[in-house]
Parts: sequence; structure tokens; C-alpha cells
Amino acid sequence: MIENIIENNKVTIVGEVVSEFEYSHEVYGEGFYTVDISVNRLSNSVDIIPLMVSERLVDVNEDLRGVLVEAQGQFRSYNRHEETKNRLVLSIFVRELNYVETCDEHISTNSIFLDGYICKPPVYRKTPLGREIADVLIAVNRPYGKSDYIPCIAWGRNARYAAGFSVGSHIQVNGRIQSREYTKKISEEECVKRVAYEVSVSKIDLIESDE
Repeated sequence: MIENIIENNKVTIVGEVVSEFEYSHEVYGEGFYTVDISVNRLSNSVDIIPLMVSERLVDVNEDLRGVLVEAQGQFRSYNRHEETKNRLVLSIFVRELNYVETCDEHISTNSIFLDGYICKPPVYRKTPLGREIADVLIAVNRPYGKSDYIPCIAWGRNARYAAGFSVGSHIQVNGRIQSREYTKKISEEECVKRVAYEVSVSKIDLIESDE
């Protein structure tokens, strides 16, 4: 059963470590740490993606900045309480971490597969230049009755297709994880820069019910 659950949320990502390990939390005596990796895009820009890594997988006291790694795991979410509201925090929960010598340009350095359910109505819009976009929030089941809530963004014909989905629709998504900086207004005088993470969709399929 658990293996089936894991199959519905699969990430493989290759990038350069660009931060030190920072303590996050402990579960049953096992410490978990966050570390950021820089992943190249085809457009020559980069995404800075956070990994959640167990101290049992890697020496978290070692400074790995500049080292190339391949991480496999799941894209997970949790709610962090900030001020008066909850904020959705996303990271890759790493199940396997390997050092790599070089990055083969023919191999995808950033891929994700999700199998889940639409949990709020998709938001379809057009940019000022006429590009079609749809924002889709997917709930992906995890073992023991938990779920991860993953924001996805679809473009063009995928956006038009996704705009017709209803809450509860069962879908499968292939794509890549991307980071995006934005500015949040805290008060009249204060703004802060934040980073959002989402799945940029390359393929999306509606799974018909067997009933």
C-alpha cells in the first residue's frame, strides 16, 4: 500500500548545493535538515529548490556548497503558522541522495510526476501579452491519511484543458519544479521578498472514474 502511495508523487532533481544544512525538525529521534540546490533551466536561468534531508542520508555537518547532487523523493507541503494565517511551505522530501560528477545535458535534471485530485477550482487567465495560464491546486495522498497540496501552473492548451476540471477530478501531471520570487506587502511601508514553488506542467491527463 505504501509503495503505491509513493508512486503517486515522484521527483528526480539534479543540482548544485548552494547553502549549508539548516536544522528543521526531529521525528522519533531522526533529525531533518533543509538545504538549497540550484537547478539549471533550459532558458539559462536557475531555480533554487529546497530539499528536506534526513541526517541518516548525509553528513549534515559537512559544507557541501558547490557539490553536484541527485535527489529522489517526493514534493511535500506543510502549513507554517505565520502571524495570523497559515502559509503553505513546499520542499522535496529526499529518500535517496547521490553525488554526481557531471550533469549530462541529455538527461532531465528536474522532473516530477503527480497523481492526485483537484482541490479548488482552477483559475484560468491571460497575460497582457495574451499567453494562457491556469493555476491548479492538487491534493496528493500520502500514507496514514495525510495529503500534500501542490500548486501547479499550466500553459497554452494545457491551461485551456485544465480550466475545465472540477473539484474532485482525478488527474496526473508531469512537469518540473520551479521557484518564483514575488514581493508581499506587509504594511503601507513594508514589503518583503518571498519565493514560491510550483510545478510547471508539461503534460496533464484527466483520469476517468472506473465506476
